[in-house]
Amino acid sequence: MIMRWFPQGDDSVPIEYIRQVPGVCGVAVMLSKIPVGEVWPLEDVLGVRDKVRAAGLEMEVVESVNIHEDIKKGLSTRDRYIENYQTTIRHLGRAGVKCLCYNFMPVMDWARSALARKLPDDSTVLSYRDAEVRAWNPAEVARSMIGESRGFSLPGWEPERIPAMAADIEFYQSVTQDEYWKNMKYFLDAVVPVAEKSGIRMAIHPDDPPWELFGLPKVITNLENIRKFLALHDSKANGITLCTGSLGAEQKNDLPAIGRELAAADRLPFVHLRNIKHLTARDFDESAHLTPCGDNDMFAIVKALYDAGFDGYIRPDHGRMIWGENARPGYGLYDRALGANYILGLWEAVARITPRS
Repeated sequence: MIMRWFPQGDDSVPIEYIRQVPGVCGVAVMLSKIPVGEVWPLEDVLGVRDKVRAAGLEMEVVESVNIHEDIKKGLSTRDRYIENYQTTIRHLGRAGVKCLCYNFMPVMDWARSALARKLPDDSTVLSYRDAEVRAWNPAEVARSMIGESRGFSLPGWEPERIPAMAADIEFYQSVTQDEYWKNMKYFLDAVVPVAEKSGIRMAIHPDDPPWELFGLPKVITNLENIRKFLALHDSKANGITLCTGSLGAEQKNDLPAIGRELAAADRLPFVHLRNIKHLTARDFDESAHLTPCGDNDMFAIVKALYDAGFDGYIRPDHGRMIWGENARPGYGLYDRALGANYILGLWEAVARITPRS
């Protein structure tokens, strides 16, 4: 069990507080101050690792080494950025990182219509209203999200990317889904062998939300596409991050079945566990982690992972903002700590009921 933490002064939560959450043994980090496409310097990676270790935790997972848009577009300039990505992977391996969570979503890594929608209990959550998002242009979406960010960085919504969003979206209107898959394979063929040599397992994050938006290609959206992705480069180092919030936004996705298949195939190094509550098929609020608070059967998901032999990393994902906390949207301490211990409780219950042989 780990939690996400943003170093270099980009988090309201002191890492020493995370150490006090029962059962949490590490953090997943990102270096948000490094421009997308540039190398994560070894000294910066080692410096963060040493700070994490000094707090009594481990840094075996890194998230959001974001991929430059030229790679996703398949432009002739992509090789320079791929070389930078390879160098970053080598640096992470030297620092003892074992899992790298990333995504291949074009233009915008994720989308919400509000980052602080108030629930009946006066907590606030990230939420998505499909009609609201589609009625905006990308610049309006960006301004809205950054305006609600409470002064913290938003991975995938880096300010330097925003001026080019409209042109990027226009570019993708002429990119077919098959072409996008080819661009993804080109990237995997270049970086997965480096990850293998560095002792790192790549774990791609699903599209969020997992449906068409602004005419952009969507790839990691369901089990069929996940199987297709894994076949692009057949390696245990080419895996999936099972995000139950992202994939669960599409109610047709059978989350326990997806988790069971991926864990049994040893292609699941990382899991983001969270819950969401649908208002309609395409409108939802993020919720507390407990099964009754949303639409995801958290017990069934945990049991499927356990039964399939999953032994990777799990973290509670986005939490509500509760108890007057002022933090990065989705990443306050209190509700994620509650979520971590709820998940650990489910895991202990399943393990006691059906011990592994």
